[in-house]
Amino acid sequence: MELRLLGTTGLRVSPLGLGTVKFGRNQGVKYPQSFELPSDEEALALLDMAWDLGINLLDTAPAYGQSEERLGRLLRQCQRDWVIVTKVGEEFRDGVSSFDFSAAATRASIERSLRRLGVEALDTVLIHSNGDDLALLEQAEVLPALLHLQQAGWIRAVGMSSKTIAGGLRAVECCDVVMVTYNLAQRQELPVIRAAHAAGKGVFIKKGLLSGHLDPRVNPDPVQTSLELIFAEPGVSSVVAGTLNPLHLRANVMTAESILQHLNPAKPAGAFPPPLLTAG
Repeated sequence: MELRLLGTTGLRVSPLGLGTVKFGRNQGVKYPQSFELPSDEEALALLDMAWDLGINLLDTAPAYGQSEERLGRLLRQCQRDWVIVTKVGEEFRDGVSSFDFSAAATRASIERSLRRLGVEALDTVLIHSNGDDLALLEQAEVLPALLHLQQAGWIRAVGMSSKTIAGGLRAVECCDVVMVTYNLAQRQELPVIRAAHAAGKGVFIKKGLLSGHLDPRVNPDPVQTSLELIFAEPGVSSVVAGTLNPLHLRANVMTAESILQHLNPAKPAGAFPPPLLTAG
């Protein structure tokens, strides 16, 4: 897949990113089926496949259980130039989420993410919103703390994984990137995507495939239809989708490649066979 500029950050990301919640957490999640955490061998094989298919973006967070720590350990075994998105503000321990947006907690979280991931600087750090987006951006200590660490060279790009339209629009104004929900069932945050595009800011899409809740009985081709909806918006930098199933990963990439080639017929096609379809 052809890499896309992430706003004005200088980072280039694949149109499809790999979410890694399932690498580290299987409690308190809202997927349609329960699952076991993958072994290191299974996770590494999935990372290898993602890279070979053209994915260079990984999404993680302290709230994803062991995800950051496992990624750091696994990525040391395959030295590749991944773009890694992580977050601050939310923790998940003993099956319960908690939030802390203080300057001290923000700095401690960044220091820990640097150690866990084994990097000298974090590519992108998003505020992991508790739903009170505007208060977090305008009153809490988290954004000034992140901007200070960005100035110090610890972080390349700062943003928010927002939960409201107003918060997303404010994040476009004061951050480098924004992560929003946009899918067949939830299209309310489209103004944020378009505002970010107009401002030259990066946009990540979360829950683009409805966290696996796509229903082929309602739509016989739900992945294709979902990605067509999302990629029709030129402001979208990358869609983050998580899976542990190699067949689903390959099928999703093939579908994305097919759609992007249709939207940009002048660009060379990828070396993929016709897309397999899956709601995974």
